[in-house]
Amino acid sequence: MAEQSLDALVVTALPNILYLTNFSGSSGIVVVTANRLLFITDFRYVSAMSETRGTGHECPGLELVTVESTYDLTLADLLAGMPSARIGFEAANLSVARHRWLQTALGTRTTVPELVPTEGVVERARVRKDAYELMVLREAARRLSGVASAMVADVRPGRTERDVAMAIDWRIRDAGFERSAFETIVAAGPNAALPHARPGERKLAEGDLVVLDFGGVYDSYCVDLTRTVAVGHASARAREVYGAVLKAHDLAIEAVKPGISRFQIDGAARASLAGAGMAEAFGHGTGHGLGIEVHEEPRISRRRPGVDAEGPEGPEGAVHDDLVAPGMVFTIEPGAYFPGWSGVRIEDDVLVTDTGVELLTHVTTDLLEI
Repeated sequence: MAEQSLDALVVTALPNILYLTNFSGSSGIVVVTANRLLFITDFRYVSAMSETRGTGHECPGLELVTVESTYDLTLADLLAGMPSARIGFEAANLSVARHRWLQTALGTRTTVPELVPTEGVVERARVRKDAYELMVLREAARRLSGVASAMVADVRPGRTERDVAMAIDWRIRDAGFERSAFETIVAAGPNAALPHARPGERKLAEGDLVVLDFGGVYDSYCVDLTRTVAVGHASARAREVYGAVLKAHDLAIEAVKPGISRFQIDGAARASLAGAGMAEAFGHGTGHGLGIEVHEEPRISRRRPGVDAEGPEGPEGAVHDDLVAPGMVFTIEPGAYFPGWSGVRIEDDVLVTDTGVELLTHVTTDLLEI
């Protein structure tokens, strides 16, 4: 905030509010100044925030501001008391209509603060996890690894993709997760060629490759894991594609270390699959950051012309720094997809350490024939 000459920052993105305050409800606004942290909420959550005191999850110094009429009117009243101030707002989260209303409302006050768009201010802090966050993510990854090891019992001929997905979701909740981190993917046979296939009524059949992609939210933090298994005997082609994806997965993990570009990590996986003649079969990024959101920075992907700057720094105000650093947690998940046939994806979660990489998920990467 000091670097951008901001007197206050209005935080409206719920993941960022959770990060700053431990508030996990559905409505709230945070206003940060140099020496104050104000939390605007309504009567539904005032008691809930008060009850966190003494639990180890309370936010020190948090000032509660109760909504009397609407959230935006309460915010406008609060900001109007900051004369001649530069007020930052989260441009990626505040809608045009809401920004227009706020600007109009403030324009009727005696003192009119300047509204300044910002990008990635809180996200820059979130990208490197602290000791508590790493403790939570390690435990979450351990639990999800247990789910992955047990779920093979749910995969058998005759069951539908939807049935298997429901069984995995039950195991996620039974393992102590608050909920699934996203809609569980179970894609069998030709459906496995669709990276984000939705489980349907297709029944698993002998010879199918089945992509199983699932995740969980534990103490507000997300983990994510994918395995591909064979129903019955795996064909020679299935083994070839699986082996190529596994090699790309392993080489990408080996490439992870402090100071390396996220584009280089992606490049390790991409070059490996290209060497196997499968460059065109790998269309998505190699990984994504994990934390309060299941998809956050850093993005382990190819450099995007016009978006990602050439060099160690990204565009001004954006969260696109090239180099990975200790405390970053992200997935490694190369895949190869062949429309009309099938596909393979293998995904694990990793932590960048001071000296290299720590694998957080521990599940066999052998091709299982079930």
